[in-house]
Amino acid sequence: MLRLALALCVLSSIILTSSAQTQSCKNQTFSDNRAFTTCRDLPQLTSYLHWSYDETSGKLDIAYIHTGITATNRWVAWAINPSRNLDPAMIGAQALVAIPQASGSPKAYTSNIIDTSTRLQEGTISYPVSGLSATYQNNEVTIFATLTLPNGTTSFVHVWQDGVLSSDSTPQEHSHESSHQNSKEVLDLVSGTSQAASGIGSRQRRRNTHGVLNAISWGILMPTGAVIARYLKVFKSADPAWFYLHITCQVSAYIVGLSGFGTGLKLGSDSVGITYDTYRALTIVLVTLATLQVFALFLRPNKDHKLRFYWNIYHHVVGYVTISISIVNVFKGFEALGDFVGDRYKNWKHAYIGIIGALGGIAVLLEAYTWMVCMKRKKAENKTSDGVNGANGHGSSTL
Repeated sequence: MLRLALALCVLSSIILTSSAQTQSCKNQTFSDNRAFTTCRDLPQLTSYLHWSYDETSGKLDIAYIHTGITATNRWVAWAINPSRNLDPAMIGAQALVAIPQASGSPKAYTSNIIDTSTRLQEGTISYPVSGLSATYQNNEVTIFATLTLPNGTTSFVHVWQDGVLSSDSTPQEHSHESSHQNSKEVLDLVSGTSQAASGIGSRQRRRNTHGVLNAISWGILMPTGAVIARYLKVFKSADPAWFYLHITCQVSAYIVGLSGFGTGLKLGSDSVGITYDTYRALTIVLVTLATLQVFALFLRPNKDHKLRFYWNIYHHVVGYVTISISIVNVFKGFEALGDFVGDRYKNWKHAYIGIIGALGGIAVLLEAYTWMVCMKRKKAENKTSDGVNGANGHGSSTL
């Protein structure tokens, strides 16, 4: 019995060792006597890249192997990003795409990825390509191609993915699991080494932080401060508490918003070539107006000053414009975030819609209630005024 157990252990070790070896690019071979000088086991999605590169001519022969494709309703792609952006590596990538067919060889074509909503439409790419073909066997898709790179190229950013097809065989968005999010790296063609997507996680955390800070400050605290100022001051018992609550909300929104603005500037400097012109312009206008509001606080005239009326007009107009821009800007920020996290941003967008919708509903109810309070107060004051006038002999009389 002991010998049998020992034999099973040895056999298991042999099987595991053999399995591990087959999962290395060094043990992979190709038909038609294809051979490549260098290969790499890619760190995500159980994929492999083989290549031969002539630096003088820029000719790059590649074979990209993607395993685990158990059905023909999936697509596979390998791409180079000329901009050398690791984050996001997808936008601007020049892709080689393969789609397994029910019979025959997979369909292989090129696609220029211009945004995250791409459906991998067939089209020309920025590199000359020849010999593009693909095979599908043993649940593996292999893409073969020869690309001509610009002179002097020694490294590039490359990305690899797989995803599902729709009922009409149109490629759909890939998964956003970590293995798919991190399937990118900087590859040195000469040495065969790579630089992993270092800093990607921390940069995404900064994006999330930027989004949270801006949504809370400009998108929630500032409108809340405006609601407090407009409705609580109607109640005499809330004076001067409403004023301090208003100031607390607005100053907190400004400080937190500046923090979000700072993280945005850092993200912009770290993401060369990625611009969101409308979002950036709205943010600059928003911060400028908010700064003017803060400085206006220190220039506020006394209640009985002749300029107080004009100051109130300025404060109200600039305040409402600032809040309107801040809400629009939050939605623009969600759209920008969608380029990095896909459809997950929609959940955050819906949550914000719920919050701002609830705040708007509260404002409508308070608007109606304060109007009722003001009308009752005005009627009471009129009655008091009529009573005083009657007692002084100025009331109506009957002859």
